[in-house]
Amino acid sequence: MGTENIVIYVKKRGIVVNEPSVIAVDTERNTVVAVGKEAYAMQGRTPGNIAAYHPLQAGVIADYDATAYMLHYFIGKAIRKVRLFKPRVLVCVPSGITNVERRAVMEALVQAGAGKIVIMEETLAAAVGAGIDTARSNGSMVVDLGGGTTDVAVLSLSGIVISASLRLGSRTFDQAVQQYLERYKHITVGCGTAEKLKILIGTALADGKQDTAVVHGRSTETGLPAEADIDSQEIRQALQEPLDCILKTILDMLEKTPPELAADIADHGILLTGGGMLLDGLDRLIVQKTGIAAYLCEAPLLCVAQGAGKALRHMNDFKNNMEDI
Repeated sequence: MGTENIVIYVKKRGIVVNEPSVIAVDTERNTVVAVGKEAYAMQGRTPGNIAAYHPLQAGVIADYDATAYMLHYFIGKAIRKVRLFKPRVLVCVPSGITNVERRAVMEALVQAGAGKIVIMEETLAAAVGAGIDTARSNGSMVVDLGGGTTDVAVLSLSGIVISASLRLGSRTFDQAVQQYLERYKHITVGCGTAEKLKILIGTALADGKQDTAVVHGRSTETGLPAEADIDSQEIRQALQEPLDCILKTILDMLEKTPPELAADIADHGILLTGGGMLLDGLDRLIVQKTGIAAYLCEAPLLCVAQGAGKALRHMNDFKNNMEDI
């Protein structure tokens, strides 16, 4: 249940839903126009009476009613008989959310048709999804860079030893690109355009991608359509501040890790997961700054959902690190 995407894993069927967590609402009639992929395609292209937006921000619920509607839609899509029985739901959340925010997640799921609800932290689910044997006493570090949050955790014995959560993610990267374009290129673009630039030519390293692109938007000076050239290193400069925050948090967690677990992490490396980790060169930047090997999980966008699915099948192994509601 992420800021950018909703991914649903159903027991014995695997991942059945993977769609943008976007909803489009007719503000005049107070009705939902579209959800998921269809709503995502409408962003920045709607008439004045329709708003297409993410009801989850920074990993938490920003619009309760819209989130509940969206969850009901996706749960119904995943489980056709949701009206006949209330499914048990395991939901993954960032480690830094408050008790009030957790309660909002639970209430939205109940309104969406869920029965028993179990909450699991995303970093633990990501480690399980990546195939790490979290039950062992060996220490593991996970960095999960999602759409709205970045979570860093050290795991051992199926639990979280220490963790930290930042309310910034890949959406923060997109906003940083938008701000850079406005400040230095005097052009305004939508978040979708900024995201495409980040994916196509963005990099975290000075010796990373060396590509260029022409970006189209609206001039901040004349208000008319305009275009500007931008290259990979300019994108890197735009992303410097959020990248520095993430790197500092990783280093802080390593400094706070108990010595025995730190030795395990040095031996086995740091697991990187979440869509934000697909930024060119980010894995190598983390290696450079920490001096520790880092590796991207096989399916960074799906790792958390896959781990939640495994946890559903082996609930007893994780019951001490889940919150039953």
